[in-house]
Amino acid sequence: MPKITYISVDGDEQTVEATDGISLMQTALDEGIDAIVGNCGGEMMCATCHVYVDEAWTEKVGPPSEDESEMLEDTASPRKPNSRLSCQIKASDELDGIVVHTPEEQY
Repeated sequence: MPKITYISVDGDEQTVEATDGISLMQTALDEGIDAIVGNCGGEMMCATCHVYVDEAWTEKVGPPSEDESEMLEDTASPRKPNSRLSCQIKASDELDGIVVHTPEEQY
């Protein structure tokens, strides 16, 4: 099972195991990571699962789709070059060890 590390604004780290094919957003919700809200349930309609992908992982994760990029314009915290919606990143063995930083606000 791939491991994902979520780092909060305060620097608190939580590493969890994910199921292959399940989004980083759903994994965060299942594991009680409060900084991920996921109001739309992963339908890419709300931007409340915004994360900053650690720069060591941005190339492996790839860029956002055009639709995701448009949704990232509506994030509560500033959009950065490494901003992604965690509902659009699926856990996989290739992403084992990925690190994402959660923003200060989601709504």
